[in-house]
Amino acid sequence: MTTSGLAQSRPLPFRDFTKDAIGQLRIATDFNESADVIIHEGDCLEFLSTIPSGKIKMAITSPPYNLGKEYENKLDLDEYLQWQKKVIGECVRTLSDDGSICWEVGNYVENGRIIPLDILVYPIFNSLGLKLRNRIIWRFGHGLHASKRFSGRYETILWFTKTDDYTFNLDDVRVPSKYPDKRHFKGPKKGQLSCNPLGKNPTDVWEIPNVKSNHIEKTIHPCQFPVELVERLVLSLTDRGDWILDPFMGVGSAPIASLIHGRKAIGIELMHEYVEVALERIRKAEKGELLIRPMEREVFDPNGSAKKIPPKKVKIDMDTIQQTL
Repeated sequence: MTTSGLAQSRPLPFRDFTKDAIGQLRIATDFNESADVIIHEGDCLEFLSTIPSGKIKMAITSPPYNLGKEYENKLDLDEYLQWQKKVIGECVRTLSDDGSICWEVGNYVENGRIIPLDILVYPIFNSLGLKLRNRIIWRFGHGLHASKRFSGRYETILWFTKTDDYTFNLDDVRVPSKYPDKRHFKGPKKGQLSCNPLGKNPTDVWEIPNVKSNHIEKTIHPCQFPVELVERLVLSLTDRGDWILDPFMGVGSAPIASLIHGRKAIGIELMHEYVEVALERIRKAEKGELLIRPMEREVFDPNGSAKKIPPKKVKIDMDTIQQTL
């Protein structure tokens, strides 16, 4: 039986957990085209095999870094990379030809030395024929303080595409220009604005606060994705109605970023307590009660004069999601 046939042959166990909410969101635990969001508790490799090939527009995740945290079993480095190769291979299989895969990683730590995981996983993607478009640096201001090396304050997102014909909506993620009134001073365009009126390209260095104890989105997860980090990738690399996959969902930041922008989402997570938190966050988003840090909010500068933008309540874009069925 093909993987597509396997996925289509399964019944759809919708989970009605939003009785006190609007109750329109179709949540499933197994793959089915008619679901709005699929939240699967279990092993990602087992579930990935049930997703039809070419169905996913973007796979985005931050896999376990093999540090021995509560949600991972520490493996020998070679074993870890072999496991990652299997997961990456299945994710690539599910991608549409115009799709993208974004792999967010930090460092593997062994006996006090660091090994950058993006360097180790790049050959896996390259062997599968994927094309690296950007190595995005995610910079954040807070973290553990090292004593025998400089304190780490960034991680990397490897953005690959399956082909050269891929979705890239730059206008949807432009940021304010540094000099919005700058004009050409000579030539045929003299006096005209020299910058794009929609804003500038965000570049490949992103300064976004990580989710620490005082972050509005903080949950029980120790290494939680900020929603705005995923939002920028959702908006730029997918279109409304597309499927987005996170094989290591954690507490659901990727599904939330997808749903509030009219995309459909699949999240896979092994730990039951994280699944429950993800479902609760989705329930709040359906009701329009989930608070997140706004994308347009600048990083706090105690000496700056930037406008302070408070956390915002977000709501799932039900009309767009369900119009695509």
